Amino acid sequence: MSAGVAIAGLGLLASWLLVRAKSRRAEREHPPTGSFITVDGVKLHYLERGQGPVLVLLHGNGVDATDWEHSGLLDAAAEHYRVIAFDRPGFGYSERPRTTVWTPDRQARLLHHALQELNVDSAIVAGHSWGTLVALNMGLQVPDFVRGLVLVSGYYYPSVRMDVMVGAPPAIPLVGDALRYTVAPLAGRLIWPAAVGRAFAPLPVSERFRAVSLWMSLRPGQLRANAADSSLMVPAAMSLARRFGGLKVPVQILSGTQDGVCDCAHNAERLHAALRHSELSVTPGVGHMLHYAEPGKVLGAIDAIASQVGVPAHLPSARENAVAAAGESGV
Repeated sequence: MSAGVAIAGLGLLASWLLVRAKSRRAEREHPPTGSFITVDGVKLHYLERGQGPVLVLLHGNGVDATDWEHSGLLDAAAEHYRVIAFDRPGFGYSERPRTTVWTPDRQARLLHHALQELNVDSAIVAGHSWGTLVALNMGLQVPDFVRGLVLVSGYYYPSVRMDVMVGAPPAIPLVGDALRYTVAPLAGRLIWPAAVGRAFAPLPVSERFRAVSLWMSLRPGQLRANAADSSLMVPAAMSLARRFGGLKVPVQILSGTQDGVCDCAHNAERLHAALRHSELSVTPGVGHMLHYAEPGKVLGAIDAIASQVGVPAHLPSARENAVAAAGESGV
């Protein structure tokens, strides 16, 4: 018995040392490239590019603000908008104090306060996946601030989620802390290819996504944020679904017919039917990572909101045409 305990202890120690080394190396190789702002006692990291009407980008679970950069959408949009892409609390280089339960509602309030500190008085807000929950809450909280919403591959109605049950343990106090500093990142490394493949299916994983740092996503702090957000997803959708009737801002809803993470019919089509001021764009043969497969369509939806609320539409730039062509080719 004692020998077994000793071996297990040595194994956990070796795991801890490996995770610490991998995390530190990832941060050395991928230092923060944006700016920091402290609001409501929370230090947030964000990327900012371009000039013009403000566009806020909210990433999904498991990644950070650089996901918008790798997809090509951030730089394409920055040709005509002032684009601000936040690392949501606990992701990338943003803090996530443990004294707060970071529901989508609470994240929306924090990011709205941050935008006010950045002298933003109104914005179009676009979210992908989990980020759509934050975007919707912001639209409900401050409709005079949010000019319109662009919702990409979102989760809007509660459903049975096996991935939530599998991904939640690192958020459990004490036990989760031990897991995320030892075996959870190693397990995450093993399942990463399958998880990413499922997100992009039925298309192959985009070459642009391969620039995403695996070990930045598997750092203990980000694993806690990812697990906590996963555990909050179903109750958040349940709460939101009762309030959709109060949403007053225009909404563009985008989804792929083959989304295996957030089913199109259960989420996008149902939300469109529930909203008075929405337009739905469904793309055949595309999965969850629509902003990689069809960045031009996402940018088109952003432009549609801008035109609807009084910002003139623009002709596609050379960069936008290149991004759209890359999306159509699946690279």
